[in-house]
Amino acid sequence: MPDSAPELLDRNTFERMARTVRYITEHYQEQPSLDALAGIAHLSPHHFQRTFTRWAGISPKKFVAHMTLDQAKKSLIRNQNVLSAALDAGLSGPSRLHDLSITFEAMTPGQMKARGKGLTITYGVSPSPLGLCIVCATEIGVCGLAFAWDEEKDETLNKMIGRWPHADFAQDNDLAKKITKVIFDNKTHPIALHAMGTNFQIQVWKALLSIPFGQTATYKIIAENVCTAKASRAVGAANAANPISLLIPCHRVIRESGALAGYAWGEDRKRALLAWESARAAESGAHHDSFK
Repeated sequence: MPDSAPELLDRNTFERMARTVRYITEHYQEQPSLDALAGIAHLSPHHFQRTFTRWAGISPKKFVAHMTLDQAKKSLIRNQNVLSAALDAGLSGPSRLHDLSITFEAMTPGQMKARGKGLTITYGVSPSPLGLCIVCATEIGVCGLAFAWDEEKDETLNKMIGRWPHADFAQDNDLAKKITKVIFDNKTHPIALHAMGTNFQIQVWKALLSIPFGQTATYKIIAENVCTAKASRAVGAANAANPISLLIPCHRVIRESGALAGYAWGEDRKRALLAWESARAAESGAHHDSFK
């Protein structure tokens, strides 16, 4: 993996790269060539190769190669003891998401019932290597994170802030850019989460933090470790209700068949996230990271 972090590029270049990723998610089965992808970005093949690699941290060829479901199936954690060991290590302590050290705090039952009353939530929009990143944060930590294409931005933002209808909101795109840069940086960073959910949802979301970067788990494995395998459907519902995409990696949960199942921000984006992580993990040897 390159030593430098994926970059948050100027808007024009970002739009070119985002358009290309969207095309890849829709046409990956055709294994589009470098020339074809460069044409989508309206760049020369050489310029496109350099820009995409600088932007995503991996080459376009590797990104396309990791788009297949076979890659997701190969990375399944079939031995539940692996996840159990991570859970037994203690979910109350810091977890690890690639090079991020994550602390997790749940909103109190009173705050949840109040639907944000008494909370000030800062929100903003930032370009990222995976589309527009919409970030919401309290003074404690990130409480919401979503992805959107440009035409989805307003609808997605309204959906996000609608989770806390009685909160006070303040817009700060600079804060969103700072948090986004931290998320996509290669260096070790601490980052705090402040999640609102039921006790069961919180248990599931904490379990998701134990799935290693670049790998996937099934709903059944998560259910077995949280309570019982019979709760797979309930785990799926909790997974879908996750308000903090990527940082709480609900995209890493797939069906035993290897099917992606649903994703709040679209199946294409889930596939792109898995491909991006799988390719970067292969580059850095992250598959061999120990659980923390």
